[in-house]
Amino acid sequence: MSITTADFLLIDNSNSFTKFALSSRARVGPPRRLRTADLDAASLKNALFGWRWQAAVLSSVVPAKGEVIGDYLSPAPVVRVGAKTKLGVGIDYPQPKTIGADRLANAAGAFARFGAPVVVVDFGTAVSFDIVSAAGNYVGGVIAPGLEAMTDYLHQRTALLPRISLIEPPGAIGKSTKHAMLAGAVYGYRGLVRQILREIAKELGIARKLPVVATGGYAELIAAGLPEMRRVVPELTLDGLRIIGTLNL
Repeated sequence: MSITTADFLLIDNSNSFTKFALSSRARVGPPRRLRTADLDAASLKNALFGWRWQAAVLSSVVPAKGEVIGDYLSPAPVVRVGAKTKLGVGIDYPQPKTIGADRLANAAGAFARFGAPVVVVDFGTAVSFDIVSAAGNYVGGVIAPGLEAMTDYLHQRTALLPRISLIEPPGAIGKSTKHAMLAGAVYGYRGLVRQILREIAKELGIARKLPVVATGGYAELIAAGLPEMRRVVPELTLDGLRIIGTLNL
């Protein structure tokens, strides 16, 4: 059996999937993933087979599953990301403890890579916009329904609309039900993202191009049609966890 050893085990426990990666203090390795609904001690053992680490860094937005992960890793050192964790960015927010751990990891990762101000758009189960101000502080964000949630809702609530796989539509005028749904989803979602970014830039008082980085499952699809979104970093959350690990361990 081949054993891989690293400084950190990084864990991004989100609503749909949980991602795992080993990392050094400088670089994140290839991720593995597990459906969060299937996560238990047995599936964790399989997911982490062949890996060894010195300490773990955990971002969890699913409390019950986060406890399962914490119990599994015990008694090894675990950094649980939260507002009191060293992030490399400040927090200027009324109730810091209510900020999702994944959003803090994204802010840490984006700030370390691109400086400030910067906006992270994370295309997950929900799409979240997280803003780091020019002063280097997390100042808040926006949450909207995720792209899959919108299309699945149409399928679930209408008798004749199918469940679709999201790809670039062939054009704005659909020549089939599927293509019409794709146009509505992809073009409509780009419009939603563009308008939210405009309002954020206005509120920040940024006249020049707003620095934006996209991450998450549909980041490349949506960013392909948005000139405002030139940076796509698929594993930004994990890289943010690596940075948090270096600051806290």
